[in-house]
Amino acid sequence: QVQLVESGGGLVQAGGSLRLSCAASGRTFSRYAMGWFRQAPGKEREFVAAISRGDSTTYYAGSVKGRFTISRDNAKNTVYLQMNSLKPEDTAVYYCAAAQGGYIVTAQSEYGYWGQGTQVTVSS
Repeated sequence: QVQLVESGGGLVQAGGSLRLSCAASGRTFSRYAMGWFRQAPGKEREFVAAISRGDSTTYYAGSVKGRFTISRDNAKNTVYLQMNSLKPEDTAVYYCAAAQGGYIVTAQSEYGYWGQGTQVTVSS
């Protein structure tokens, strides 16, 4: 079992930055691949970024590549999403999720554990 709690969301102007954190409970955090997803109003939830459990290989959606960076600190049971050059279209509720396989996956169905989400609003 893994419980996930996101933090760090808020209101920021276009071009600004935010860093989201996702704290995980349990002693097996390092076994999980971790992902970030987002859901904008009226839209389906979509993949944003993922990081593997071992060598911390990362993968990004095209819409955020070069602007967002996912990282993890296994000693702190925490995964981060650094978001730079934010755009109004990045406005969404952001969720972190854990995948038991340990390898990068982008499909939501591969993630068995989810946080409650944190709101990110980017004003123009």
